[in-house]
Amino acid sequence: MGVPRLLAAAGALWRACRPWTPLLGRRLLGLSPMAGNAKSPAPVVARQEQEKKARCGWQGGARVWEETEPQTKKLKSCEVGEPHKKPPKRKVVLLMAYSGKGYHGMQRNVGSSQFKTIEDDLVSALVRAGCIPENHGEDMKKMSFQRCARTDKGVSAAGQVVSLKVRLIDDILAKINSHLPSHIRILGLKRVTGGFNSKKKCDGRTYFYMLPTFAFAHRDHDVQDETYRLSAETLQQVNQLLARYKGTHNFHNFTSQKWPWEPSAQRYILDMFCEAPFERDAMEFAVIKVKGQSFMTHQIRKMVGLVVAIVKGYAPEDVLERSWGEAKVDVPKAPGLGLVLERVHFERYNRRYGNDGLHEPLDWAQEEAEVTAFKEQHIYPTIINTERQERSMAQWLSTLPMHDFSATAQAAAGPGAKVPSPQEGDGHSD
Repeated sequence: MGVPRLLAAAGALWRACRPWTPLLGRRLLGLSPMAGNAKSPAPVVARQEQEKKARCGWQGGARVWEETEPQTKKLKSCEVGEPHKKPPKRKVVLLMAYSGKGYHGMQRNVGSSQFKTIEDDLVSALVRAGCIPENHGEDMKKMSFQRCARTDKGVSAAGQVVSLKVRLIDDILAKINSHLPSHIRILGLKRVTGGFNSKKKCDGRTYFYMLPTFAFAHRDHDVQDETYRLSAETLQQVNQLLARYKGTHNFHNFTSQKWPWEPSAQRYILDMFCEAPFERDAMEFAVIKVKGQSFMTHQIRKMVGLVVAIVKGYAPEDVLERSWGEAKVDVPKAPGLGLVLERVHFERYNRRYGNDGLHEPLDWAQEEAEVTAFKEQHIYPTIINTERQERSMAQWLSTLPMHDFSATAQAAAGPGAKVPSPQEGDGHSD
């Protein structure tokens, strides 16, 4: 067999074996790599093999498990002129203080502009400061918004706490406050756990009720004006009555639309007392403080109103025990002007997360001075000046003789009759 025919046969064999043995070449067939003409297929084979390795991700004998797309995205993020990314949203709590005069409570009524609320101003400030998108202001569930207490019309707060998701922008408190009126302030901000809900995690609320002491003047033998001064004996009587609220009782008579057999009518009061009186602008005032797990709508105002009615001599002392029974009792409701949410408590949350090294305890000790200053500047003056101008307490005291504390609505309606509660609104907290 001649050399040309031998080369032709070797080439045919090499082409037939190439898919299975890419490394078979002229050397394996016993031929010199340089044998034959200059158009030898070896360089072509080597180039094709290198291209195959490149397609499969081989570099220098090692497999590189990277795709080209992430690299492309990475390069795009570094391109000049790309807009700055907005900071991510994080779950936080805000410490709020506000004067409730002129507002129809705390909770926002989305879609209704007839009654202005504290949350209307708060949400507007959050949007304008760039903390939340505008559509979150229309649908507050998108920012997981929740409040600790739904304060009623005219009720103020020195330590309200709300939880929500916001963008943690620079100087966030200053920017939010710049879009709020002076009688609404954000005094503090803290990061919390992702599933934090301020209403559900709150295990205690402290309110105080500020009133002129002539509210305790006996109807028969005391002056009924601003010259009255609370005696030590009367203050002791007030505190003895307030202390009887402590513990668990059925407060269905102290709210609306609540039947005595409903479990939610049972409320636990941790403490309630009246502090020593003090003078402001030639008028004497006193502050009643109450701490409980939670309160129903109007509950605190009715608790204060019933004690005032007893001290003034309009109601007998045994009306307290009767009001906790199943019978319907006529309980007067004190004005909302003097009621203030002083602080909310997160004792269980603080025990679990307050010292874990990742979260701060929700005690607001560092903000105490600002809270006190806000009360002195906005809350106390509003209560005092409004009382002087509108005389809301004096007008309410004049209605006490109209209440019948000896009879009950059930007795008046006859045996077996169902008497619904008066329609005063409903809610979970005063």
